[in-house]
Order: sequence, then structure tokens, then C-alpha cells
Amino acid sequence: MKLLKRFWKRLSTPSKAAAGVVLLMGFIGGLLFWGAFNTGMEATNTEQFCSGCHAPIVKEIRETIHYSNRSGVRAICSDCHVPHNWTDKIVRKVQASKELAFHFIGTIDTEEKFKERRGHLAHREWQRMKENNSQECRNCHQFDYMDFSEQGPRAVRQHSTALAGGDKTCVDCHKGIAHKLPDMRDVAGWQ
Repeated sequence: MKLLKRFWKRLSTPSKAAAGVVLLMGFIGGLLFWGAFNTGMEATNTEQFCSGCHAPIVKEIRETIHYSNRSGVRAICSDCHVPHNWTDKIVRKVQASKELAFHFIGTIDTEEKFKERRGHLAHREWQRMKENNSQECRNCHQFDYMDFSEQGPRAVRQHSTALAGGDKTCVDCHKGIAHKLPDMRDVAGWQ
């Protein structure tokens, strides 16, 4: 019994060195976890990752000004579909995990199935972008820096009224700017 008490006392009162080792191991473990987590986040932000499920969409982007333009600035999928600030990025990644689940259970695992659901997926994405005031668009396109002298009369009128007044957001007028518009006839809420 005495031996058991002494053993328990030794376990319940660790030395300073043991506490230091535990803290150091926790710190190193935290760094490794954080590094792996960020590596995973960046890996899922690549065009190669997106094209694993959305190959037809990625092909479409190559025909738009977002892919090839006079300034040489090129947007990839995550630039438009993943918020840039960390908190919103994490929320979006959690939401997108549902898309991965649907791919793996077979709902949208082929190009044909994806095309069937494309209108619904597009509508949901437009709604998300409308709710966040087209945050992803505004990472590159800032209203305060628009040069109205370089825009056509209709764009100037729209940008200086509806957009400036906050009545509309980018996605209200620019659906299909980087993708072909899907067939929306059967999508609820589409007008």
C-alpha cells in the first residue's frame, strides 16, 4: 500500500523537467498541426483540386477574361469562390465539404450528373455571394478605384447608381461572368 501511495504521489506531482517536456511536445504538436492544416487549406485552393470535381467549369474559365487578359492578372477558382479573410474562408471550406460529400456519394460524381445539378449549384452560389455582398469580387474589384472613363455608358450608369447605393451587389448583374450560364428553367427561385 505504501508503495502504491508513493507511486501515485510521484505521478501526481511531476517534476519541472517533465512539465517542460510536456509543454514543449504540446507546442511542437501545435505547430505541426497548424502547418498541416494550412497546407491542406492551400492545397484545396488550387485549380487542380477544383478540377477534380468541376472539370467542365474549369475548362470554361479558360475562355474568359478572368483567365487571360491584357494585364496578365489571372483569377483561379478560389479567388472567386473562397473568401480571402481567414474566418470567412474557414466557414466556406466547411460549407464546401458538403459538395465533396455529394461527389463521393455519387450525386455529382460524373459530368452528366454535375450538369443536371449545375443550375441548382449555381443558384446556391449566387445566393451565397449576394448574402456576403460579393465579397470575393471585391477582393479585386473595388468600387472606389473604378475608372468610369474606361467603362461603357450603361456600366457607368449601373455602377454609379445601384452598386454605389448598395441596392445591388456584383453578382446581381454579373452572373456568368466567368462561367457559361446553366439552364435555370427548373431551379426554384430563378426568374
